[in-house]
Amino acid sequence: MRDRPVLLIDGYNVFIRHFVVNPTMNKNGQHVGGAIGFLKGLTKIIDSIYPSEIVVVWEGGGSIRKRAMFSGYKNGRRPQKLNRFYEEIPDTIGNRNHQISLLISMLRTTPVNQIYVSDCEADDIIGYIANNKREGKKIVVYSSDKDYYQLMSEDVSIFTPTKKSFVSEEDVIKKFKIHPVNFCTARSFCGDVSDGIPGIKGVGYKTLARRFPELSCDSFVSVDEIINKAKSLIKTSKVKAVHNIVNNQDTAKKNWKLMYMDIRNLSAKHIDKINYSIDTFNPRSNKIELMRILSSEGIMFFDVDNLFFSLGFILK
Repeated sequence: MRDRPVLLIDGYNVFIRHFVVNPTMNKNGQHVGGAIGFLKGLTKIIDSIYPSEIVVVWEGGGSIRKRAMFSGYKNGRRPQKLNRFYEEIPDTIGNRNHQISLLISMLRTTPVNQIYVSDCEADDIIGYIANNKREGKKIVVYSSDKDYYQLMSEDVSIFTPTKKSFVSEEDVIKKFKIHPVNFCTARSFCGDVSDGIPGIKGVGYKTLARRFPELSCDSFVSVDEIINKAKSLIKTSKVKAVHNIVNNQDTAKKNWKLMYMDIRNLSAKHIDKINYSIDTFNPRSNKIELMRILSSEGIMFFDVDNLFFSLGFILK
């Protein structure tokens, strides 16, 4: 049990991947691919890593603190386009919300802990649990969100549902030329389009790595250190990116506060709720109830026995 990892799942991130690409329908012709795909993916990753504990963390409406820091944070997000072979998909948002509610109900019949904290983001909760609640344990974060790269360490690894594999330090360095320990520093300058966080003009990962090669090393480099080096470089350099970093240093400093996963974006009330959810959870199974839910939803083809066989390892 001690050597088996804790599995932390970014619930909405994983669900939406299946919702977008999985065309599974129930007997009434309603799309259920998001919920069923999530459960099938859960079964596969359990069989791959045999976790001692599973925690699914759901988005809690977004961070008030982050929006107070930057009013444009995550504004204007549009619904995902659906990669399905349907001529018409009525009420996509309604179907999505129904599937999330259905999935939450189905997971309640399993020994999977689910955490939802109002006005709180999943990545901040996962970061808190990984850094503060399961010290000494191996952690696997299940998400395709690059935000989690900053958590990567000897004890924390990332498994992406997109490629259905672990992301290694070498993978991050090869793709971005940035070491995971410095990924949040780099993102502070590059920004994040998906979260509506603007970066500094002309500054991308490759540019940063070329001008500041220390970011590719395994020693932490702060935002202030990059800014100070840029200030020294502008005396002899005409590179616009370097000048833009100096002239827009407040943007990078603000972005760090938005992106870095520590407790600054969690209130004492948030932390109390997370602690309570973790400390008081009592894992249980109710296969009959899951079968009842599936039947009521017209889902007649899901292998319940296989799921509960895999989940049984958590209770041992």
